[in-house]
Amino acid sequence: MESDTLIKLAYLVAAVLFILGLKGLTHPRTAVRGNLLGALGMLVAIVATLIDQELITHPIGYIWIGLGLVIGAVIGAVLAVKIQMTAMPQLVAIFNGFGGGASVLVAGAELITHTPATEGVDSTITSGLLAGLIGAVTFWGSLVAFAKLQELKSFKKPLEYPAQQPINALLGAVILLLLVLGIVFPAHAWWIYFLLALVASVLGLTLVNPIGGADMPVVIALLNSYSGLAACATGFVLGNTVLIIAGSLVGASGLILTSIMCKAMNRSLAHVLFGVLEPSEETATADEVYAGKVKSTTADEVAMLYDSARRAIIVPGYGMAVAQAQHAVRELGEVLEARGIEVEYAIHPVAGRMPGHMNVLLAEAEVPYEQLKEPEDVNPAMAQTDVALVIGANDVVNPEARENPNSPIAGMPIIEVDKARTVVIIKRSLSPGFAGIPNPLFARDNALMYFGDGKKAILDLVTALKE
Repeated sequence: MESDTLIKLAYLVAAVLFILGLKGLTHPRTAVRGNLLGALGMLVAIVATLIDQELITHPIGYIWIGLGLVIGAVIGAVLAVKIQMTAMPQLVAIFNGFGGGASVLVAGAELITHTPATEGVDSTITSGLLAGLIGAVTFWGSLVAFAKLQELKSFKKPLEYPAQQPINALLGAVILLLLVLGIVFPAHAWWIYFLLALVASVLGLTLVNPIGGADMPVVIALLNSYSGLAACATGFVLGNTVLIIAGSLVGASGLILTSIMCKAMNRSLAHVLFGVLEPSEETATADEVYAGKVKSTTADEVAMLYDSARRAIIVPGYGMAVAQAQHAVRELGEVLEARGIEVEYAIHPVAGRMPGHMNVLLAEAEVPYEQLKEPEDVNPAMAQTDVALVIGANDVVNPEARENPNSPIAGMPIIEVDKARTVVIIKRSLSPGFAGIPNPLFARDNALMYFGDGKKAILDLVTALKE
């Protein structure tokens, strides 16, 4: 069998492994296997590419590849050991950025050495320009997303400047013009590529700058899709089949996930990218909502609620992640189950800072997968729930989304804990969520506020239950 045929066969095997890996990642039980299959597919693709390009037998190429392998392996091992689960969104954002940055560099290097065959449209030039455009937006947008998720001081609040949207529109028009010029005049593509990547980098910064923390799950999913599309375009530049396939898979899966996130928030992608959530004039103030109506409670009082309970729901939010309370939450669930109480965990798709954030944290704490439920699974039986315990969640349980058409979050599907017999909300304060509006749930007759750090509050509750 010829070497070219073997290379194509290896690429086919790698593509199949990628598909099986993605399929495995769709469920927590098979996620580890899916991850391993994807890694194996990437190993096959890399080895086949090295053989195809004859780099593995080139002394200088071998040294550089080996050096990169060692450096990357050390960085990856350190991150795997040291990274906290609460910091996973930041890590994902950085990974997206590196993918986009790599596409910019590889496509740029190829365009510098590429000589157009004719004066007409050149597919390599066109693909390279697209790779640079998407990759630059992805890289710099991901860096801003990382800074926001890390809550770096300069990025806690969006940088405000006049005419934000007109400036973005102008940048988009300039990018379109440069793209057309690069395609029409391929002989000058190298310097047009440089300008295109520069303007696209600015657009990446300005696009992500105004987006708030609550929209980060959508942004991360979208940037993940961008990195895949950039890789796919780079695959066309290099004429590499497996890179085209892998990039297409990442791009498509990222777009699907973005659509799911937007649906979960009842918002359009355009609204996320270009809109800003602001309370309407009819929104009540915190004093009007909470004054004289909020009832605080203690661990002992909450423990008494569970004495006669038969069904309990636990709703985690970003506050649980910040407090690193997932292990304490699992212990609470085990204590309640030992009392014969049915326990389920209601997970909102956009709770936390990235898609599946709460699922990842609870899986790390070894909470049984079958107990993790989506809102549509728990809401129908919420009225039969004795105690709904909310830990650090806010807008995903705000009844304003259902009851007030003038609310900024109107229409967003929520976990309807207000319909439970008793709701206990663990928060440090009455501070608002991403929408910047008060939550009437905190003042409901069936609601109790359990103020304090999420982890300490849960541990105190576990102690009270055991006593």
